[in-house]
Amino acid sequence: MRKRYFLLTALAIALVTIVEAQATRTEKDLLGEKQIPADAYYGVQTARALENFRVSGQLTSSYPDYVRAYAMVKLAAARANADVGRLSKEKLAAIEQACKAVMDGKYHDQFLVDLYQGGAGTSANMNANEVLANIALELSGKKKGDYHSIEPHDDLNMGQSTNDVYPTTIKVALLLHNDKVVNEAKALSAAFHKKGDQYSKVLKMGRTEGQDAVPMTVGQEFHGFGNQLDAAIGVLVKTEAYLYEENMGATAIGTGITASPGYAEKCAAHLAQITGKPMVLSKDLVAATSSMAGFVMYSSALKNLAVALSKISSDLIFLATGPRAGVFEINLPALQPGSSIMPGKVNPVMPELMNEICFKAIGNDLTVTMASQDGLLQLNAYEPVVAICIMESQGLFFKTMPLFRTQCIEGITINDKVLQDYMNRSVGIVTALNPILGYDKTTELAKEALQSGKGILQLIREKKLLTEAQIKDLLDPVKLTSPTGPTNQQKK
Repeated sequence: MRKRYFLLTALAIALVTIVEAQATRTEKDLLGEKQIPADAYYGVQTARALENFRVSGQLTSSYPDYVRAYAMVKLAAARANADVGRLSKEKLAAIEQACKAVMDGKYHDQFLVDLYQGGAGTSANMNANEVLANIALELSGKKKGDYHSIEPHDDLNMGQSTNDVYPTTIKVALLLHNDKVVNEAKALSAAFHKKGDQYSKVLKMGRTEGQDAVPMTVGQEFHGFGNQLDAAIGVLVKTEAYLYEENMGATAIGTGITASPGYAEKCAAHLAQITGKPMVLSKDLVAATSSMAGFVMYSSALKNLAVALSKISSDLIFLATGPRAGVFEINLPALQPGSSIMPGKVNPVMPELMNEICFKAIGNDLTVTMASQDGLLQLNAYEPVVAICIMESQGLFFKTMPLFRTQCIEGITINDKVLQDYMNRSVGIVTALNPILGYDKTTELAKEALQSGKGILQLIREKKLLTEAQIKDLLDPVKLTSPTGPTNQQKK
């Protein structure tokens, strides 16, 4: 009897669990009624999007700052609507609670719409409206779906359209992401500059077009890498200005239909305060609603970073070629075996990885260009793919640059003997002798060195063109690699 009681109890619990798991609420929209999971914070329009856009598996929630951006934009809009007397204080308080919860990282698992979607972002906007409305309802002690109290369209989307909410949210998300990308880029640049300081007095041959050029220091080369990054960082920071301009209050096409007077200006002010960024309302909302200029400019800045990082990565791969049949001036940290067939081979995997990310970012920029130029008339329907491409590039840089720094740049060492040997054998040093020996004489030396296979310094010693003291003075890293070079020496 007791055994039967426990069996029945277990069965009852199982049935209750199944019923609870299958419990739904009914919501309706233009297309009719639909059953929504009872515990879901999203609503009917999100549910339709989940059926229609099963594409990439990349969701709104894949980028937490993108989710936070929706909450920030909706919070600014609610406060602005309250300022103009359209939204009640009670509803504002509930919406504020919901937005702040999402900004704090809660409920992100409810932002489920695939990033790839038709409708110019309508599904993403409605996902935010529905989730925030239901959070606000629940935090107010009401049931999810009780839209008589707080409604996704009438309250969360009050005086708004996807056509102003969506681009503004993307811009806020990109700004939040950019801070993180810039910080990682600065840390990477600092690592290059640290190597530059470490090897500031180590001479090497510089190269142009792959050929011996003139002497420089290893430090100058690494500071050069760091300064190229610094310039790209500067462009990223400056290009933020194109993302500050937003079009909240434009509604459908920029005419402001359904928005209250004064709402747009107040929304911009609230958004600036919430984000900590100097957001400003566009002077021409019709132009701003159809233009993708801010996205194009910022994407170009990311491409510029990619170009700089790719060049640096390829330079490092070249400098580390070898160990016996390459340039082999530097050693990259050995991270893993480089071949399934060739014993002892170690590949430059981190610069290669960095290059792959750069190639992807450059390709993403092309997609941004094509999507931005193809929007028709008063709206660009391809904003979703623009957002995807830019956020993907930001995410890839954010994740890869610290790996590149810690697992490659910080562990680079130099091969002194190889560098010295190149200095002794290269004809490149002959250029530094022009002010001392004259162009004709140095040309003869270069020709003889190439024909005989001897180094320039060896020939100088054999011909007794300079004393050992002069040679030592000539090879002083400061004099040899400074802008003035050895021109202050006496011409012989």
